[in-house]
Amino acid sequence: MKPLLPVSNGRCGRWRDHRQVINGVLHRVRTGVQWRDLPERFGPWKTVHKRHLQWSADGTWERLLQQVQAAADAEGSIDWDISIDSAVMRAHQHAAGARKAPPPAVSKGAMATGHQIDPAWTSLLGHLEEVVLHMRA
Repeated sequence: MKPLLPVSNGRCGRWRDHRQVINGVLHRVRTGVQWRDLPERFGPWKTVHKRHLQWSADGTWERLLQQVQAAADAEGSIDWDISIDSAVMRAHQHAAGARKAPPPAVSKGAMATGHQIDPAWTSLLGHLEEVVLHMRA
């Protein structure tokens, strides 16, 4: 991996050991710890953070990933079968049933009765009447 890692440009002094920085980034990824809470054994957190940002921007992490994947694939260590997981996410209660268009205008006949009757509701009531009448017969 060493040939894929950038070398110091000399302007900012000597770079901290790449291994130490990579271990710091991997520790953060594994544990989810904040940058400021990195253990001291990885060096100053600002160094680890800045190097991570720089390597993300210049494609170093992508090159390292490709190299490691290619080596593992050559050994036959990678199973490239795809597994798809189906997960259901429920919408918040306020998101359910939101209107997509303004409510329909109220007709004069509906104003007299105090409400509008939905055609789907009328159809459902008709089916219920048929079932009840069929049960009585």
